[in-house]
Amino acid sequence: MLTDSHAHLDAAEFDTDRQQLFCDMQQSGIDRALIPGVSPADWAKQQRIAAAFHCPYALGIHPWYCPADIPAAVCQLAEQLQQHLAEPLLVAVGECGLDKPRANFPEDDARRVGWEQQVALLEPQLALAVQYQLPVILHAVRCHAELQAILQKYPGCYGVIHGFSGSYEVAMRYWQLGFRLGIGGLLLDASAKKLRGAVKRLPLAALLVETDAPSMTPVTLRPARNTPLTLLAVVAEIALLQEKTAVLVSEQLERNFIQLFER
Repeated sequence: MLTDSHAHLDAAEFDTDRQQLFCDMQQSGIDRALIPGVSPADWAKQQRIAAAFHCPYALGIHPWYCPADIPAAVCQLAEQLQQHLAEPLLVAVGECGLDKPRANFPEDDARRVGWEQQVALLEPQLALAVQYQLPVILHAVRCHAELQAILQKYPGCYGVIHGFSGSYEVAMRYWQLGFRLGIGGLLLDASAKKLRGAVKRLPLAALLVETDAPSMTPVTLRPARNTPLTLLAVVAEIALLQEKTAVLVSEQLERNFIQLFER
């Protein structure tokens, strides 16, 4: 049975058919999904759904949802981590990270989150991950050099770079820093040559498989909603690129997930 290492199954897009989706996942050989956190406002719903469907989850604050009062939000996160640390379903800190395009939006764009704000939100979450000895789930968009420099300041920090789309060289640097690479539906796009080349060369032990459902719908499914069922096609593509059997790849990917997240 496979695990989707990153799926927002608490999202409103699944409110009408979440139970059926989990039934479909089971029938397809997908046992569970890790549900990452994005905002304090969503943590309670996320935890309820994780408990109801026996899914692991993470708590964190995504850079897109940077709060006005960062210290207060980080304190709230620390309190939640401390409160739920004994629960086996709480397995990581995140989703947190950096997103350079968001920092470059015009000043009058409500979606803009300044770079300094993003860094100020990320660093204490990395510190919490080290403090509680939890892996961290990182969002990284066009910021690999900056993020890698920050990670070097937090020895003992480890986890996954979610939705990775970079080069082999960038991936290997993350792997050396203690981070696996989350590979999703972008791999199914024939034009994603940099990512496909990286996956072909990377050690299978460095990879996790994910969908980021309901976001990051592969070109092969658009405009349909993305779900963890996409996982099977991603695994098959990894197997094709690495010239291995899908069974071998599936087994190793599940071992990778267990090694990183099982407590």
